[in-house]
Formats: sequence, structure tokens, C-alpha cells
Amino acid sequence: MITSEISTAQPDLRQVGLHPDYWYPLAWSRDLKRGKVLGVEFAGEPVVIARTESGELFALEDRCAHRQLPLSLGVMEKNCLRCCYHGWSYNAQGKVAKIPYLPRGMQAPRGVRQYPCREAYGLIYVFMGSPEAHAMAQFPEFAAGNSNDYRVMYFSRTVNCHYSFMHENLLDMNHQFLHRRLMGTIQPTLLQQSKGQTWVEAQYKFENVSNQQHLGADLLLAGEQKNPETANFDIMTIRTEYPYQTLKIQRPGSAEALINLWVCYVPVGADQRKHHSFGLLGIRRPKIPGLMTLFWPIMRYFAEAVFTEDRSAVEAEQRAYDQQGGDWNQEIFPVILDVRELLCRQGRSVKEMIS
Repeated sequence: MITSEISTAQPDLRQVGLHPDYWYPLAWSRDLKRGKVLGVEFAGEPVVIARTESGELFALEDRCAHRQLPLSLGVMEKNCLRCCYHGWSYNAQGKVAKIPYLPRGMQAPRGVRQYPCREAYGLIYVFMGSPEAHAMAQFPEFAAGNSNDYRVMYFSRTVNCHYSFMHENLLDMNHQFLHRRLMGTIQPTLLQQSKGQTWVEAQYKFENVSNQQHLGADLLLAGEQKNPETANFDIMTIRTEYPYQTLKIQRPGSAEALINLWVCYVPVGADQRKHHSFGLLGIRRPKIPGLMTLFWPIMRYFAEAVFTEDRSAVEAEQRAYDQQGGDWNQEIFPVILDVRELLCRQGRSVKEMIS
């Protein structure tokens, strides 16, 4: 049997869970109609999101305080969520609002936990952390989502790997050989890297080293004028701002992002070995009328194809981790070493979260 030494210099990152004290997207707005409920989860914690007939949202732990049945099996009645079993009703604060057969003089039991809930950019965000942390938590921003200058592409995929593999994959542009069928002769060169207490950033020169067409970026940036002196490369900035990740592509010397990606990886199970990727890809509208509409299906195909290849790679990494019983990766890239340290420092032990 082949063996390899596993570094113990820092905690096993694949056993580090995402810290709950942040706003996490748990569902798409389009998936929750008025007067309906939706069952979701964060790292094994079941959550029910409800939308009243007037359109207001609230989120509760997904269990009835009575017999523990999921409240997501229940129904909305006016502004309350009614359990499907005995008909107990819960208001937006998680308190028991009504029990049809409550004996006279008996006080209704305490209800269930309520989670802060917000809606933005077509997503429903839930704050899973402590009430104290909620008061200080900053809501994520996606500028392209509020600008008419961009058209937004929405992504949602379940990926069978620990969320950290995704942070590493996006930050490390050295893996472009994986996308050689789609990207052709694009060569990434690290220009600079930086880091802080809650973030790691890498900036690349994304250069076409031949006269071959760069199918991906040329389509995504369709209609944009290029400076002849810098026509063969773009500047790509990738940042993990815990727990989110962003990517921007700009022309050299320009402050305007032509491509703006925001993504969050939300753990599905308690062991966090699977996650749900929620992505918003803003593409700047070209000046030529109708060009965006014409090329949109091809842009979508290209973005989906790149993600499919990345998913295949990170899921293979997770399988290797599971088969080997630990992290045998011999990483040498400083940017990845930095983001691993960041994720370990900011996260929480999976065992601690389960207990």
C-alpha cells in the first residue's frame, strides 16, 4: 500500500466548517411563491423559509416544537405557518400563535428559533449565526446586480466536495490546462497577491499567447473595444472575502469590470463534504444593440462548460481525500497556502458545529 506523510502544521482544512455568523444564500427568490414554504438547510441545520401572501419573508428552524415534524411540510395561513400534523401555527418570530385544541387556561409552549432573512439579487439570504453577530454582520454586495450596465447570469449547482476545494480552484488560475479545449492558448501569469485578516486576493495577467481566438473571453466580452497594444490580454482579479468569493475581468488601465462574478458555497450536510454553489455572473452590456441577446446562449454554454470541468476536478479531489483518509496534497502555490490559512482561521471545526 502506498503511503504518504500528511502535514500536521495546521488543522485539516477539510474538517473546518464555514462559520455561521454570515449571511448565506439558501434559495432563489423565484423558487418561493407567495403563500408558500420551502425547506432548505445550512450544514445540516434544517430551515424553512416562508413567504406570506403579501410577499414578506421569514425563516424558522424546520421543526414543529410539538412533535418535531418539518414545518416545511406545512401550509401558510395568512401570515402564519401551520404545521401539517396537529395544526399548530407559528408567526414570523417563531412563536406559537395558535393551537386549535389548547386547553383553557394553559399557556402555549415556547416556539422555535427564528433566523434573520433578507432578499437581494434574486436570492434569499438567511443569517444562521448568533443574534449578537447579526447586529454587526455586513450584508454581501454585488454591484452588477443593481446596475443596468450589466446582464446577470444565475448559477446554482450541488457539488460533492468540501467548499474549500472551490475556493482553491477559483483562486488558482494555474489550472487553465484543464480548460484547454475551451480556453485555447490562454496563459495566466500571477501579477501580485495580497492578504488581510479576512481576505486573500490574487491578480493575474490573462494573456492569449498565440493568434488563435480566445473563444471564452471573446464571447463573454463581445462588442467591447480593445486597445491594439493590449488586445491580447486582460486583468483578472480574484478575491476570497470570507466566506464569499469574487472574480473581476478588466481591460488594462480600465476601472470598469467587464465580467463580475460573485459566488458563495453553502454546505449541505453536517460533515460539510457537499455544498451548494450559488453564483451571480454579471456581464457588461456591449454598446452594440442586440449583441448581448444574440450571444447570450453561447455565453451561457461556455460558462456552464467551464464550471462542469471544474466540478469534475474538485469532486475528484474530494474522492481522493476520502480514499486516502486525509489531505495528501503537496501544495506549493503561495496564494493557495494563504487561502488555506484564511479558511482555517475564520472557520469552525466540523466536530464542534455538530456537537
